[in-house]
Amino acid sequence: MEPHFSSNTLPPDHFLSQPRPDSTANATTLGSVDTTTLAAHDFDVDNRSGFMPPQEPLGRLPVQWEAWEAVLDVAIQDRLQLGEKVDQSQEEKDKSSHWRARVRELPLLPTTDLKSSEIVLRRAHIVLAWIMHFYVHSLPLDNDIKIPSPITIPLLQVSNYLQLPPVLTYSDDVLYNWKSKSNSTTMPHLNDLQSRTLFTGLGDEEEFYLTSVRIELRGVEALSLMRSTMDELFVSDEIAVKRITSYLTRLAKVIDELSNLLMTVRHGCDPDIFYNKIRPWFKGADSDRRPWTFEGLDREEAEGLEVPTELSGPSAGQSSLIHAMDIFLGVVEYSHSEEITGSTTPSSTSEISHSSTRPLSTSYSSTTERQSFLARMQLYMPRHHRNFLNHLRSTTRPLRQFVVNNTCADPDDARNTALLDAYNQAIVALKGFRDKHIILVSLYIVGPARRASIRTRDEIGGGGEGTGETSDLKGTGGTNLVKFLKDVRDGTKGATIRMT
Repeated sequence: MEPHFSSNTLPPDHFLSQPRPDSTANATTLGSVDTTTLAAHDFDVDNRSGFMPPQEPLGRLPVQWEAWEAVLDVAIQDRLQLGEKVDQSQEEKDKSSHWRARVRELPLLPTTDLKSSEIVLRRAHIVLAWIMHFYVHSLPLDNDIKIPSPITIPLLQVSNYLQLPPVLTYSDDVLYNWKSKSNSTTMPHLNDLQSRTLFTGLGDEEEFYLTSVRIELRGVEALSLMRSTMDELFVSDEIAVKRITSYLTRLAKVIDELSNLLMTVRHGCDPDIFYNKIRPWFKGADSDRRPWTFEGLDREEAEGLEVPTELSGPSAGQSSLIHAMDIFLGVVEYSHSEEITGSTTPSSTSEISHSSTRPLSTSYSSTTERQSFLARMQLYMPRHHRNFLNHLRSTTRPLRQFVVNNTCADPDDARNTALLDAYNQAIVALKGFRDKHIILVSLYIVGPARRASIRTRDEIGGGGEGTGETSDLKGTGGTNLVKFLKDVRDGTKGATIRMT
């Protein structure tokens, strides 16, 4: 279990005993030291475990908040069923109804003391968000969705402290939702992990989460290669060119391995079970036909809280690892342009001339008023990881610029040719990762959705091929899922640099 440091266990002059920075203030501007985690100064990105914590996440809240843990335990033990399940027994309906009544009767627990530890806050967000999703999605389809104040108020408060939306996120069900099978206190290892919390208790659900966990851990080498490359970019001599070429060649191989890991989900997660029994639990308000009402916001205890607007639910699109590779390789403006995401499309292309003296533009327009999908998904990441991406984005010596400059300066130099080839290999590997993702979306969402549509049409005697329900499948944030993924994939491919 990751240690919980407090003023009771550390001397008062220790830097970790300093007050937790105000989450609503700009700590950099104020000059305060972020001591919320041991690795906060490194954006909570560990050299050994990447975006995952190097030690097992907290498994239970302190006793003051045991009521939340207890009610979540019951939901898991009773195997609450989805409200949309058509063949529920009366016993299953009664279990869900009684459990929701228990949630409504919870005491309104204060959250101020949670602020002393980022680790405890993360656990509180997991517990409260999981309770909310159990509550919302176990409701019968003809019931209004009204989230009771004993969940609304603390969830919104905890989310404000963490600067996260009050909904399940990728960090809740992947990054901080694991434990060691062997009770080891050492670093997380691929074959010694299991998920701590599941909606269904099914191995299929656990395999879905653990596939992402394995990708995160294998991605540690990618982060290391990125770090080494950025170090060399500040040198930018002939030796640096050679080293960067080597790092990019290796990065392409690592990305290929991530693609292969992505496909291993098929070994333990059945597509129809995922689509019909697991995926509905993830759904956020923006993909629900019924509006979500957060009760209790008119109470005195809710002072300063606002009705939430970001409620998309967890998605692999919230993985900081993939975003980091996009930013590092300089493909964001190609893979996530206005036509795809709502941000502004740069006027540059991926072609460069031998006579070019100026590198391609890599900046977004400052006039856009609509957030891109990329930026929206970053709102669902732990704030330290968002800061890491911002730091990566703000480098004064971007990799793509370096590759273009060297290629334009002397396109006949073998070292520059090798550098360009290695860079393009990494882009192609990232495009391949997105190819594999599209395959899985077809297997786990498009196919089951089509089969479900056919069954529904048959049951009501409508006949037909049942394709109407799948032509406009929505992903996280309301995107047209298949078109969006294909556009991002094609945009990634378009980021390769071609000499003209």
